[in-house]
Amino acid sequence: MSTPIFKNAQLVLPHEVVLGSVSVADGLISSVDQGPATHAEGWDLQGDYLMPGFVEMHTDNFERHLMPRPKVQWAEMPALLAHDAEVAAAGITTVFDALGVGDADPDSLRGSAWTEVIDTLDTCAREGLLRADHHLHVRCELPAPNTIDLFAPFHDHPRLSLISLMDHTPGQRQWENIDVARVYYTGKKGWSNEKFERQVAIAADLQARYAGPHRAYFVNYCQTHLIALASHDDTTVAHVQQAHAEGASMSEFPTTLLAAQTAHEHGLLNVMGGPNVVRGGSHSGNVAAADLARHGLLDILSSDYVPGSLLSAAMRLVDDGILSLPQAIATVTHHPAQATGLKDRGQIAVGLRADLIQVRVVNLPHGKRHAVVRAVWREGQRVL
Repeated sequence: MSTPIFKNAQLVLPHEVVLGSVSVADGLISSVDQGPATHAEGWDLQGDYLMPGFVEMHTDNFERHLMPRPKVQWAEMPALLAHDAEVAAAGITTVFDALGVGDADPDSLRGSAWTEVIDTLDTCAREGLLRADHHLHVRCELPAPNTIDLFAPFHDHPRLSLISLMDHTPGQRQWENIDVARVYYTGKKGWSNEKFERQVAIAADLQARYAGPHRAYFVNYCQTHLIALASHDDTTVAHVQQAHAEGASMSEFPTTLLAAQTAHEHGLLNVMGGPNVVRGGSHSGNVAAADLARHGLLDILSSDYVPGSLLSAAMRLVDDGILSLPQAIATVTHHPAQATGLKDRGQIAVGLRADLIQVRVVNLPHGKRHAVVRAVWREGQRVL
């Protein structure tokens, strides 16, 4: 077929869901037609949903593939291809690979140089090996002594579209509860209790010495290079006010209802984790994403550490009667695309990229149901 046609689909449009068909030409949506299909040819979706491809702006999934166990580093290309296949299977057609810079621990990914990883990403994209469209989101750990040095390979890189400012000093923001922080670092990071206690003891000093100068450096970089800036784990009114003054457009994972409310008052978009919705709350003991949605404060969902959570979380918000299907899908398509400057995607509309996914909802026992990604197209080309 010279012009791909997707027919007999429940089209998830910006404000409604309708039975119809979509035609594609030169990688763009050329028509959106309501009603039963009259085309003899085309992809017959048999009543499944046709949604815009998901836009994932914050995922640790690539890092997880690069270091699948503490201190176990995997080769760059197999890690990237596995990550790419996983996000595509989750319906993600645009992904911001979140790579952290800044860590005094030499065994940590975020304490290592990223040059070979970036080169591998560029090579695989150039060779047409990737299913999703990959961008870079650099997460900067402000209190770490080596953060600016480790940022060097990303400087002026054309894939860099987003920078977030992090401060994981125990006792504040995400880790306001020290006991929860201990469980995380001894569990996922493999730290001993003794190492955790040592890090807590020096954390305040590192924050006092480095957080301020590093914050100023990255704020200036974003302003001079026109890069989107996000704050991270805002907890207080002061946190949000500082981020707003620095030009941030997003508040990633606000930990309190007050912080999320303040973000909206200052024009910042709130980003929350899909796993938070699916699990029914934050693994760190912070505010629940569903509660923010009920208050009209949830703008963007991120898969965070589980790519498949984007679809599951969006459908959970619908099933719980919190958002309509178009509203829920906008949090994983249109809103993140707009927030990161990608105006050419994120909706099923004429003239936008034909990044599309086919989704079927399956009824399960005990009155439950589950949404399944059955096929994925990027710019009209089937990639899954």
